[in-house]
Amino acid sequence: MSDVRHVLVLPDRDAAEEAAEALGERFAIDEQPRLVRDALAGEDDAEDAQWLVVLRDEAGRLDPGELDAFAGEWDGWREEP
Repeated sequence: MSDVRHVLVLPDRDAAEEAAEALGERFAIDEQPRLVRDALAGEDDAEDAQWLVVLRDEAGRLDPGELDAFAGEWDGWREEP
């Protein structure tokens, strides 16, 4: 089994939490995605952080294009590995 991960970059915590919840419903994923705060370089203000939604896809069944469009619904994108 390969260790495939997808990383969705979202503009704020609320968007990341909403997207993480919706991922399970839309893509029927088994494992809860992990939320990670990603402070922008040189920024001290917590409001200037992006949030990452990290999900494993060991079976390789999630389509990268669909995930990118999904993240776009929250003004985000899928980061290329």
